Amino acid sequence: MSTGLIIALIVIVIVAAVVAGAAAVAPRTRGAWGGRGLRRRFGPEYERAVTRHDGDTEAAERELVERLKKYGSLREQPLEPAERERYTARWTAAQERFVDSPRDAVAEADRLLAELAGARGFPDGGRYEEQLDALSVHHADHVQGYRWLHRAAQPPAAGADDGRAGTEEMRKVLLEARALFDDLVAPARRPRAEAGADRSGQAAGRGEGPSRLPWGFHRQHAKGS
Repeated sequence: MSTGLIIALIVIVIVAAVVAGAAAVAPRTRGAWGGRGLRRRFGPEYERAVTRHDGDTEAAERELVERLKKYGSLREQPLEPAERERYTARWTAAQERFVDSPRDAVAEADRLLAELAGARGFPDGGRYEEQLDALSVHHADHVQGYRWLHRAAQPPAAGADDGRAGTEEMRKVLLEARALFDDLVAPARRPRAEAGADRSGQAAGRGEGPSRLPWGFHRQHAKGS
């Protein structure tokens, strides 16, 4: 057998090994970064991304993968107990302010969430889109409430109806956004197994802590309703 033929056979074997290795890795890659893995990671954010791309699943998944690459390694910074108390007090004050001044209350809550996210290590509020993308990687279940809140906090367009319907919408978005606030102001998350073992104890103490902040208004109390 000639030397040239031996070299050709060796090259063929090497190429075949590389292809086989890539084929073995591909399913794991699709599981972590493909549709199923992304659905698990992003939950409702996955469907929103698909909708935003007019049903183009591949484009939506490319966007979500880019978010993961950019912000997946971000580590949330803990808050000192005194910081948590200050943020909680400010959120409670914004809720109570809603009764007399809904739009000011929503604007204050929007500023507070941006500041709190920055304190936890996310991009600061001056880079809203980047902050939102980073939050969607780590708090996908609740980030939509922040989107709604931020939109509601913007000054109304000229001639827009700012009456009863607007007040009710602002009340709802403030309630939705509170879920993200609760996530961000809470102590650092524990591993799932440890958290699951303590779930019954958390349920017993559900009347305490930031997740059950006093709510200073109801539908019948909203100004103009």
